Amino acid sequence: MIDYAEALQRMLARAWLMPTETVPVAASAGRVLASDVTSPQCLPPFDNAAMDGFALCCAGRTLAAGTELEVQGWQAAGDPAQEGAQGAWEIMTGAHMPSGLDSVVPVEHVHVVDEAQGRPRRILLLQEVKPGQHVRLQGQDVCTGQTLVSAGTTLALNARTLLYAVGVSQVEVRQRPRVAVISTGRELVDDAARLLASGQIRDSNRPYLVGRLEAAGAQVVWEGIVGDDAAAFDTALESALAAGAQVVASTGAVSQGRYDFIPAALQARGATLVFHKVAIRPGKPLLFAQLSEGALYFGLPGNPVSAAVGQRFFIEPVVRQLLGLAPETQVQLPLQADVRKPPGWRFHARARVELDAGGRVSARVLADQESFRLMSMLQANAWVVLDGDKDIARAGTPVQVLGWGHRDAVRLAGQEVS
Repeated sequence: MIDYAEALQRMLARAWLMPTETVPVAASAGRVLASDVTSPQCLPPFDNAAMDGFALCCAGRTLAAGTELEVQGWQAAGDPAQEGAQGAWEIMTGAHMPSGLDSVVPVEHVHVVDEAQGRPRRILLLQEVKPGQHVRLQGQDVCTGQTLVSAGTTLALNARTLLYAVGVSQVEVRQRPRVAVISTGRELVDDAARLLASGQIRDSNRPYLVGRLEAAGAQVVWEGIVGDDAAAFDTALESALAAGAQVVASTGAVSQGRYDFIPAALQARGATLVFHKVAIRPGKPLLFAQLSEGALYFGLPGNPVSAAVGQRFFIEPVVRQLLGLAPETQVQLPLQADVRKPPGWRFHARARVELDAGGRVSARVLADQESFRLMSMLQANAWVVLDGDKDIARAGTPVQVLGWGHRDAVRLAGQEVS
């Protein structure tokens, strides 16, 4: 049995960096950039009006209230640039500023002295106009050649919106790791609507792992259930590899019972068992191997929370490395109350990040931490990691707090905690 730090080192040593592919920005949600994206243009692309009103020329001086100006043109959003403009021009928000004009007075700050056919012909300034007011300058937001999004960034909606605005239509991203999920156990039923016979349970691990792996940035290419049978397992594993799986995760059959056949089945296939059993709770029997075909194999225990711990703290760090992501940011928060833990073991606890009556953010480790309990997973919004030789972590002690998934920030009431 090894500790978590050594297990992590061994896993990451066998991970690689996924190759790249080019995809449309419209199809890049959640993808990880493989190279920096620079802007091909300025933003705004031209000087334009920030308000409906009248464009005029201040030429570096303030125009006093009471000034009268002739209206010599009109400019709407989408109209081409006008050259050598003078006087005042009626202008709409977003319209190109006519050359020669440098400021905008809002329509509510003028009095129309004269008009013809519904168009203003002469205006009176009701308030002073300062040079450059209410004008969005070319390149004020983004300059041509500026780095917008760096390699290793996960493309969220705000980043994609900016890329659309500057005319970036395609991006180079890391290919998603292809993953397969296998549940083992003759007691498992995959149809939620099916009535259970005596001794049966529904397979909740597989849909959980599929969902979390997709959220982590992987592509699930195969999934299935096998009984407690090495031959059926071999067949399933061959199907997963034929589907292109580069990472395989299974649940169950990795402990020391009569039907825990996976370690022997992997060795019979020529796999390299990198480690089996880690000093963690829950999830001690976890196995990591590399198949002769090159795929990475994670044998997770069958209890639901043990499987969730294996996915979060073993598979997800490897997925991060495959995608070229930096290591996770560490968040430290104080414990709300004393927590008992197995001395010398790394303990992964379901927890809630909360705000107390004094306005302080802290982490509350939930009751009912047994690895078969699903209700506490529903109540949790974070993981607390407790390490070290002591059997009690005292209230107020700063502890490591992580989001439920590696892409999930630690949040409180919708606000990210940092």
